[in-house]
Amino acid sequence: MSVTRDTLGIGELSHRAGVPVRTIRFYCDEGILASVRSAGGHRRFEPAAVDRLVLVRRLRALGLGLPAITAVLTGERALADAVAAERAALDVELGALAWRRAALSAVEQADPVARATRLELLAAAGDGRAAHDELVAFWRRFFVNPVGAEWFHLFVEMNVPPPPVDPTPAQVVAYAELVTLARALVGPFQARAHANRHLDEVALLTEVGVACEQVVPLVAAGHPPAPGVELDQFVHAHAGARDRRDTPQFRRDLLIYAGPDRDPRMRRYWTLVGDVTGEQVTVGTWHTWLVDALAVDVGKAAVHPIQ
Repeated sequence: MSVTRDTLGIGELSHRAGVPVRTIRFYCDEGILASVRSAGGHRRFEPAAVDRLVLVRRLRALGLGLPAITAVLTGERALADAVAAERAALDVELGALAWRRAALSAVEQADPVARATRLELLAAAGDGRAAHDELVAFWRRFFVNPVGAEWFHLFVEMNVPPPPVDPTPAQVVAYAELVTLARALVGPFQARAHANRHLDEVALLTEVGVACEQVVPLVAAGHPPAPGVELDQFVHAHAGARDRRDTPQFRRDLLIYAGPDRDPRMRRYWTLVGDVTGEQVTVGTWHTWLVDALAVDVGKAAVHPIQ
């Protein structure tokens, strides 16, 4: 850029763009604005610097950092993309603040006797993002064989509720308890995962999911767990995956395998998922219904052995 009569001095640029002189100097030093020196050593700017500086001022007012602004000015990133990224980052910050606010309210609202225990629970779980990551890690231990990222993402969506955007104190407490339960259940679930090392887990869980869907009307209608075609489908899925026949002995073995699902802590997990999401019935509720139906069936077979 050459110095001509059309160039602007730093004072005039400051006036036209509404940006302090010291800020313009800073932007020049950071490479955001280009300038040349006059014979007297003063900075001179092309008229286009006004629009450029106005854009910088407006983006700064929206909270964008200088690296993002520089990427927009150089054409490395579209303005819409830069703004969307900033908005997404702000959403994360607002989510963290909402979680903190609800957690503080949960401690404040607790009975004085239970306040220290609640504080310990919430502090151990961390913020919403950390708690969610830990729950995802818990369910990842469920698999010992590789599964596709898309399928695992679907599995997580069904078993791990996302932290509420604007949680209530009760939801934050419920979510923190989910983390505590997951930590306690790591051992039983890891032991069961080891038993699946030779199975096609995706195929198994897909068929189990079909059985769970068949149970939905029964659970919605309040029917207690009982043997039926739904349980038969559930057992068939497990028997097929293990290359075994559906026999009374297999059903007894399957009930032992399903022990972690009948653990009171696992039942509590699904109750808390409902507390967080507001759903009266969760995927875990359907699966637990089938496992309880299996227990009923095995119990009847024990009382009335096959002749």
